Amino acid sequence: MRKFSKSFQALWIGQIVSEFGGAAGGIINGLLLYELTGSKEWMATIWLIYFIPSLLLQSISAPFLNHVVKEKMLRNIQLVRAGAYLIPLAGYLIGSEIGIMIGLVLLQCVLGLMQPIYATLSFSLIPEICKEDELVEANGLLDTTLRLMSIIAPGITSLLLLIIPMQYIYLVSSLMFLISFISLSRMPVMSINKMATWSKKFWWEELKEGYRVFFSFPILLRLTILSSTVQFAVGATMVLSIPFIQGELGGQPWQYAIFKGAFPVGYILGTVLLLKIPKTPSVMYLGLLGGGLSFILLFFVQTIQFAWLCELMGGLLFPIFNAQSAAIFQQEAPRNRLTQLSAVRLFIFRVSMPVGILFASSAFFDISTRSMYLIIGLSIVLPAMFFLISSVNHLNKFFIRVKEK
Repeated sequence: MRKFSKSFQALWIGQIVSEFGGAAGGIINGLLLYELTGSKEWMATIWLIYFIPSLLLQSISAPFLNHVVKEKMLRNIQLVRAGAYLIPLAGYLIGSEIGIMIGLVLLQCVLGLMQPIYATLSFSLIPEICKEDELVEANGLLDTTLRLMSIIAPGITSLLLLIIPMQYIYLVSSLMFLISFISLSRMPVMSINKMATWSKKFWWEELKEGYRVFFSFPILLRLTILSSTVQFAVGATMVLSIPFIQGELGGQPWQYAIFKGAFPVGYILGTVLLLKIPKTPSVMYLGLLGGGLSFILLFFVQTIQFAWLCELMGGLLFPIFNAQSAAIFQQEAPRNRLTQLSAVRLFIFRVSMPVGILFASSAFFDISTRSMYLIIGLSIVLPAMFFLISSVNHLNKFFIRVKEK
């Protein structure tokens, strides 16, 4: 960790605490909403309140994000989110169920609006605070932080629920975002000198220009589409996991919990593996191929233990692709358009996940759970195999040219 710049360390620490605060707050949101309504429909509605404004803002914000001071905007977002977690707590303190519901709706709306902006800016800031040969490890480290918090936060939140009332955990979440703000405040403002000059074009023209530039770089488009197939799979498995473990395999809730935990555990191990292996296109596509294969294997497994191993395998191999593809995107995208192109990239990701959810939950597709895993796996494996073969052929041609010389 010491080899990274102080700015990256500040960003990383800020992400650790904010991810924990967000994960803990998300758990309390669900518990509190179900306690108030007892309604699955409300549970779905609260996620739509998060996703719909988020996707709308993500689709139109790209032109503006190229012209902001990233460090200041990241700090401001964390302050806004710290304040937003106090809104449902205020409803609880005044003793109003309607106030709590309004607070939950406002909180989800604010989080949905802030998250894509924060993710886009932090992604585009990494090349400015890291050396080029550090990008793969930096992206892998930040990505692993997300997985680690998905393991740690539920356990610590459960312990907190034993000693303090549920609603007061919002104070913990707010405090975590405030700590993140303090950590980000340690970052010197460097991007102000690297901001793209506003072209003074009308917003719609600037938006079209951003998408035109994105689609004019085939490698950016290819990596984004490949990554979006992974996001599609993640969305689908949110629906399929419980029916598969408890329905198809007749598992217990604790066995499902291990199944869900196996992927992030594998992801952490995969990030460690990433430090030891060559950073080449062939290895990158091999990681994607192996990760997709873990879904295909679920079509065949007959025991829960093998299902755990498949999830562990997927977690182990996907970071080999994710971290390297993110680094290539950051290197190949025009620096003066990186923030804008990152917003387009993230928008495609965020659309892919709900599409996966709809695919897995749609009654229109009369397909078994196992068959859906097979389809999801093939959607990843087939393009990964094509580009793996292409990269190997390209490498062979390169060596032939070298020998001829």
